[in-house]
Amino acid sequence: MHVAALYDIHGNLPALETVLAEIEETGVDRVIIGGDVIPGPFPCETVERLLAIDIPVEYIHGNGEMAVLDAMAGRNPRGMPESHWPIIRWTAEKTAEFEPLFAAWPKTVDIEIEGLGRVIFCHATPRDENEIFTRLTDEKSLLPVFEGLAADAVVCGHTHMQFDRRVGATRVVNAGSVGMPFGEPGAYWLLLASGVELRQTAYDLAGAADRIRASDYPDRESFAARSVLNPQSETEMLELFGRAELRSA
Repeated sequence: MHVAALYDIHGNLPALETVLAEIEETGVDRVIIGGDVIPGPFPCETVERLLAIDIPVEYIHGNGEMAVLDAMAGRNPRGMPESHWPIIRWTAEKTAEFEPLFAAWPKTVDIEIEGLGRVIFCHATPRDENEIFTRLTDEKSLLPVFEGLAADAVVCGHTHMQFDRRVGATRVVNAGSVGMPFGEPGAYWLLLASGVELRQTAYDLAGAADRIRASDYPDRESFAARSVLNPQSETEMLELFGRAELRSA
């Protein structure tokens, strides 16, 4: 069985379209959508494109979906700085028809993959969709998070940077971000079969930026510049996330 794990799409429809075309060519049997489909420039179009996938798809929620559900319910968005609230509320208005869909997405998905064993898919960590850690986080501090899961591997996202490391006996892999990466531009995802392949898919960055700038997304100029054309560096983000390890953000 070949499983594609797509995380942190963030409404970047052009990146998603290119990854799905590559997945179709690869012959994937199953797709896991690992949360933070939203917010982003094309929230409704992105959800609709995912719903049109013609192979089995499973979803988990991310902190993005939980924040949008809060806004839909009239609450302040949890786990988001106040500066992001206008975007979350804009997204909630745009995607109101999908509220039951987002609310039904679970925190984790657990499947058996021949050659890998039992794999748990979560957004950030199995216990918290907001929790931060990276490839540099000390193993000792991560053991309480992952020990006792009885999993051979855990696939996560949230920090938008790929890695493949071990925490005790557990292999922990970050899928990276399809739509909002840190590091080199592109769309990042995982292909899982008997092993784990960290994938990076090139797409038309200039064309994507033009489409985003033509949208009505409130943060369209910044998203085109900083999430598509010139993402923040991995070094910069590792330093930033290092100050927030194992805290919700």
